[in-house]
Amino acid sequence: MSVIEVSELRKSYGGRAVVDGVSFAVEEGEIFGILGPNGAGKTTTVECVEGLRVPDAGRVRVTGLDPIADHEQVTRVLGAQLQQSELQAKLTVREALELYATFYPRPADWRPLAERLGLTEKLTTRFAKLSGGQKQRLFIALALVGNPRIVVLDELTTGLDPRARRDTWQLIEDVRAGGVTVLLVTHFMEEAQRLCDRIAVIDRGRIAALDTPEGLIRRSAGATVVSFLPSAPLDERELDALPELASLAAKDGRITLSGTDATVNAVITLLARHHITAHQLRVTDATLDDAFLDLTEATA
Repeated sequence: MSVIEVSELRKSYGGRAVVDGVSFAVEEGEIFGILGPNGAGKTTTVECVEGLRVPDAGRVRVTGLDPIADHEQVTRVLGAQLQQSELQAKLTVREALELYATFYPRPADWRPLAERLGLTEKLTTRFAKLSGGQKQRLFIALALVGNPRIVVLDELTTGLDPRARRDTWQLIEDVRAGGVTVLLVTHFMEEAQRLCDRIAVIDRGRIAALDTPEGLIRRSAGATVVSFLPSAPLDERELDALPELASLAAKDGRITLSGTDATVNAVITLLARHHITAHQLRVTDATLDDAFLDLTEATA
């Protein structure tokens, strides 16, 4: 069942279309990613979902509710961690949790929530004294304290060190395991590839692609990359004729090409036919980075 439905969403500022006909649906229980470069329209899109901005055109529904007309009801089912979040410097973790709990008619018990997010030992710590990772944990707790069915996390791990980022990824997976649907906005490819069930790639206000991470990678022009030093020269015309070849480069004797599994098999056959050995052979799969670059370049 779709818990978020966005259809032909449009939003402009100063005559410039920031969101230009975006449509997608988020299914209950999934981690749905919105991926794109800075300025692509990701945050504006989710702010329309949250009811923080009024769309110029299009339709948005959250569990069947209009985020603008039914804003109060939407806040009871949707929790949000905004892209730029701050609290008063002297507010303690306990005070923040108690305060936010009063905003909802049936809030979660913040004590087990704090324990689950590793905040129990920081309850008396002021916000200004928290580390970046601890602040992010607190923002997740504040987004969940209202017992939402859906939580929106916008650029959650920006500015975190690699360890804190990976810890936060585990928290997001735990949140989904607890039955909460997650709408995740990010520009980190590794983050999206690890966490998301499906991803909408937004570029220049439009959806360039919507698929699973694996599906997006399969769309990449060069899903597999092969690199090797041949023991004898190869005729480039034969390499150019390889099936499903996406790219070919030769530098300092090393040949690097990208394509599909069919390309790899054809390379192996070609080398065997000419009794050529592939020294320092490397075969790597494409990543979401590769697919993203292909998709966004295609819409440029």
